[in-house]
Amino acid sequence: MSGQPPEDAAEAAARPRGRPRMVIDLDAVADAVAGLVIDGGDKAISIVGAAERLDVSRATLYRLVPTKEDLVGIMFERATRQQTEVMDEVIRSATTVRDKLIRLIEMQVEAAVRMRGYMPVFFGGEGLPADVFERWHVWSREYEATWHACVEEAMAEGVLEPADVVTTTRLLLGMCLWVSRWFRPEDGIETEHIARVAVSLILPGNA
Repeated sequence: MSGQPPEDAAEAAARPRGRPRMVIDLDAVADAVAGLVIDGGDKAISIVGAAERLDVSRATLYRLVPTKEDLVGIMFERATRQQTEVMDEVIRSATTVRDKLIRLIEMQVEAAVRMRGYMPVFFGGEGLPADVFERWHVWSREYEATWHACVEEAMAEGVLEPADVVTTTRLLLGMCLWVSRWFRPEDGIETEHIARVAVSLILPGNA
């Protein structure tokens, strides 16, 4: 007897000869889950489906990600991390508040198109573990606060017409986020065009 646990023996037998055990990258898991949702909706998320896309055994993936909710959580963590990194880069840039606002709108439209297949999962909270959903709420408030600061500065400098900052901020975000609901590649409308039109609605002369 080799002393190998039955589960490991079954996994080894299922793996082609000579194929090493794969170290699974969490970004690869996030990509796999996003692909499942885009192709089949949130009900398509499963350990089996993700393992197939990652080309690993279910047992291997299960050791890292034991539940469907954990899969969704990994996708969420990657999405918010990426969005925060891009936003922080925009805010820290040595440019005018007008250019920052334009870049924030472009960034948000691009994200809405890129994440259109699974963004409703985040906003609805369906399938997110309770702790992940709570982090989503915290993150979304902080994210909105960053937009709020930019909008407030834009009004102070005359880039935007004076108005209620909270309402304006949420209208801008809502306009961009709603792109995820109506965008269809077959319509032939490019992401860059959508962003330009969005900017022109609030900043005439930037169409």
